[in-house]
Amino acid sequence: MTDTPLFKVNGISKFYGTRTGCRDVSFELYPGEVLAIVGESGSGKTTLLNCISTRLTPTAGSVEYRMRDGAFRDLYRMGEAERRMLMRTDWGFVHQNPADGLRMTVSAGANAGERLMAVGERHYGRIRATASDWLERVEIGTDRIDDQPRTFSGGMRQRLQIARNLITGPRLVFMDEPTGGLDVSVQARLLDLVRSLVNDLGLAVVIVTHDLAVARLLSHRMMVMKEGRVIETGLTDRVLDDPREPYTQLLVSSILQV
Repeated sequence: MTDTPLFKVNGISKFYGTRTGCRDVSFELYPGEVLAIVGESGSGKTTLLNCISTRLTPTAGSVEYRMRDGAFRDLYRMGEAERRMLMRTDWGFVHQNPADGLRMTVSAGANAGERLMAVGERHYGRIRATASDWLERVEIGTDRIDDQPRTFSGGMRQRLQIARNLITGPRLVFMDEPTGGLDVSVQARLLDLVRSLVNDLGLAVVIVTHDLAVARLLSHRMMVMKEGRVIETGLTDRVLDDPREPYTQLLVSSILQV
């Protein structure tokens, strides 16, 4: 990891009338670092993820991203087209439900190839070859390249969504409960795959999860949220092995059903 952050979140808040989505959240994320945001349902973790990934406009605060030229840009002062291009190229977003992150009625190869076209690739043979390579990397047989995702299992769909996101070489990936809804054995394989890809590619990742085992396996650092606020933060092993806040202690001891 370098000494310069890739991503800076400053005082992000989101209110829905009198209801708090998240309040005054700040943190920095460095290249190659994986940050887990954990908490029970309704803690504000998904609202925060959507605000920092520009999927939801915050009520207050700013989000800055270090572009490839080294300059920091405030995401909410960018034009909409510029933000969309960032999302299609330099960032990835892995949804809990893979159907939200895939086009279910086009082939697996086309799902992966669309992102390549967004960065200017136009050669059909190269697009198909790169898509085929990525299907292999996420453990999908290349004989399925022309099959539609609707014919895939849940685990295969999630692996295809990951390939679609990583094919353009993004530097930052957001993940929203990426193992949610999958069988335990499928979850384990997917987590092993994600961990190896993150390490191999040096990705920065923000992952939202209610599963502390997922956080321990994947993340370097953890933020614990309750009622829209960050109540504890630190290195993942420290937070899980020596939680300081009573709420975090409850989470770790699994008394709360999260």
